[in-house]
Amino acid sequence: MKPADQKLPLLPRRGRTLSIMPTFTCPAACTDCRTLSSPRERAHLDLATVLAAIDEARELDFCNVVFTGGEATLEWTTLLQGIQRAASYHFPVRLVTNAHWATSASVAHEKLAALIAAGLSEINYSTGDEHIRFVPLERVAHACVAACRLHLRTHVMMELKEARSITPESLEQHPLITALPLAERAYLTVLSSPWMPLNHTTTYRYPEGVACDVQAAAMRGGCTSVLRTYTLQADGRVGACCGLGLRVIPELNVSTTDMPQCLHQAISASEEDFLKLWIHYQGPAKVVAWAAQYNPAIRWEGMYAHQCQMCQRLYHDDAIRAVIASHWQEMIAEVLQAAWLDDVHIPATLSQIQRETA
Repeated sequence: MKPADQKLPLLPRRGRTLSIMPTFTCPAACTDCRTLSSPRERAHLDLATVLAAIDEARELDFCNVVFTGGEATLEWTTLLQGIQRAASYHFPVRLVTNAHWATSASVAHEKLAALIAAGLSEINYSTGDEHIRFVPLERVAHACVAACRLHLRTHVMMELKEARSITPESLEQHPLITALPLAERAYLTVLSSPWMPLNHTTTYRYPEGVACDVQAAAMRGGCTSVLRTYTLQADGRVGACCGLGLRVIPELNVSTTDMPQCLHQAISASEEDFLKLWIHYQGPAKVVAWAAQYNPAIRWEGMYAHQCQMCQRLYHDDAIRAVIASHWQEMIAEVLQAAWLDDVHIPATLSQIQRETA
């Protein structure tokens, strides 16, 4: 029996996120784009599909809604109306964008004011060496300044590789940013995230200590995306993770938007798949490290810095798949115990402590 065929009772699930990709079109054509987006892509979701998914997310007690892409701002009407619908249900709403639209201070302010009026509560900007080939850093700075001045929680995610010219300091020391009053700059957070190729046979070099090894795999927790984030993709597929690599891992696509109650069906299909549960509760790095114990020819240490590339590896590597097919039953008790601890015991214990100390 394959892991995906093992039927398990649905477990309590906390904090599901609905991620919506209104389009795969993007003005940037970054090398190794993790959603395969580019100016050549034309797939997009219609407004009715987006609104229906948000309605269903409310019925299923999702906790927030994220618009991403592609570049979601290219579907401006759908984006605004989608934000409005989500905000009407009191969902926190986040937008992930490359800030291509922030051509000046006034334009950036106008766009952000419209997004905030619709109900946007957080914005995330993506930039780095790849992105600035298409979207100048100054536009990201304009977008950050406008968001901070409008008191919108703002995060910037920088591409991380060993050799890079654009760093968090590149933005934080930009004259537009340094001119902000400290009270407004407090709305801005700049972080780095490993930039990864979608092919697990291709690896990048990262700063020392970033790439995963046995010790790091043991310390890493489970994947916070698989079984937590359900993504409506522009081509109508619904994935059971945040979207990085969804288009090249068929097993993570679990329903389609033309199916009735597509989110409910996605959740049911995903949470009855033992491998997805395993990835969620222990993380793909631990699965790969476990497989390597059975087959020492599986080399992985020091190769990957991003969880999603580890996930690519375990789904596409025939040697790892063979070990999982032969030995996955040995992990059932451990994974279900982790599920019970994370979803039942720990929340109940914390709730009791809060009641006792209130």
